[in-house]
Amino acid sequence: MKPPEQVIQRNRLLGEEVYRYNLDPGMELYVLPKPGYIKKYAIFSTRFGSIDNRYRVEGGEGIQELPDGVAHFLEHKLFEDERGNVFDRFASLGASANAFTSFTNTTYLFSCTSFFEENLELLLDFVQEPYFTEETVQKEQGIIGQEIQMYADHPRWKVFTNLLGALYQEHPVRRDIAGSLESIAQINPELLYRCYQTYYHPSNMAVFVVGDLEPGRVAEQVQENLSRRPYRPLGEIERFYPEEPPEIKERRVTAELTVSNPIIYIGFKDPEVDKLGGEELFRQEIIMELLMEILFGHSEPLYNQLYQEGLIDAQFEAGYTAEQTYGYALIGGESRDPEELYRRILEAIEEMQKKGISREQFERHRRNILGGFIRRFNSLEFIAYNFLGYRFKGIDLFRFPELLQQVTLGQVTAALEKNLAERYHAVSIINPRTG
Repeated sequence: MKPPEQVIQRNRLLGEEVYRYNLDPGMELYVLPKPGYIKKYAIFSTRFGSIDNRYRVEGGEGIQELPDGVAHFLEHKLFEDERGNVFDRFASLGASANAFTSFTNTTYLFSCTSFFEENLELLLDFVQEPYFTEETVQKEQGIIGQEIQMYADHPRWKVFTNLLGALYQEHPVRRDIAGSLESIAQINPELLYRCYQTYYHPSNMAVFVVGDLEPGRVAEQVQENLSRRPYRPLGEIERFYPEEPPEIKERRVTAELTVSNPIIYIGFKDPEVDKLGGEELFRQEIIMELLMEILFGHSEPLYNQLYQEGLIDAQFEAGYTAEQTYGYALIGGESRDPEELYRRILEAIEEMQKKGISREQFERHRRNILGGFIRRFNSLEFIAYNFLGYRFKGIDLFRFPELLQQVTLGQVTAALEKNLAERYHAVSIINPRTG
């Protein structure tokens, strides 16, 4: 077997290099050596998330439509095969395994300190060897149905999904990742195999490995595993999403759950993020991250005032999510008085829009963000969980420091005016249940 060809990407500031391999039949492998580290991570990910429920494969039939929750259902089912539960086999090899489905990707992973090659082989095998029967699918429908009902009463998840439902009118990001009791009832083995054969083709997947490893050896093992399987070329997967108007669906949504303190999330819909891609999308994310830190960072007077008054706690968050078809800023957390916190946050944004961002604030937070990013590269967990998610968006995570240095005060000021415009915001509140 011909050794896989490698391309080395380096970042001098981070002091890191990643080895990229294009493996037959079209899968990308990335290996990031970390000499001296004891723990090792391997990620096997497919670009198939909960929003990918309308698609067409080049050269295939017409547009295929899926019930909500198929990506999440597949994730659950792959961990069970004719031999039983895959988690048990990872545990016997001293590894900790996990998986998760997001709006855009499904990811399988393990971490270990020994038996890496055996664990990697297990990861590659179980993800590529689906096993679905009527009996096991029906059993899983019951399990996931309970999960859906449980999350309906999970305060943080409920306040988040309610917010997305208020921000978005048509986009499937407004629907629960796990689907609904009605949608998962439509899932059967035939449907799962059809989705699997499309979205789990190696050309739609990638592997990322980080740790004290020899890249060439990892590449040979992954290529050898792939070569044993009868894959045929797959045409391009075309994904279809409904046209989303820039306006929000509704300004406010409230609910009551069993919580000790109210929870509030304020969201700002990005009306133009779907016009961006690749590096421009990454630049927008960096601009918005910088803006969120300038407004709500722990070193700023606003955060300290709100904290001292008991309107927020240490779990207060402010961030921005950028994907290829949707994007939003999110601010909030627990609060003894969510209405007052809501008023103060909108007031702070309006005040900043009037007085402007100082050069000192801009440069200070840019330095802090850069330092934080460099420090996070000492965390294998951070690298493992983020690298492929960005890669699927056509983004090189190594480019973060350079793009951050290119951001201007004018760009952040423009984002303050455009992306935090009052008309694009909605608020979601969970109040303690009464009676």
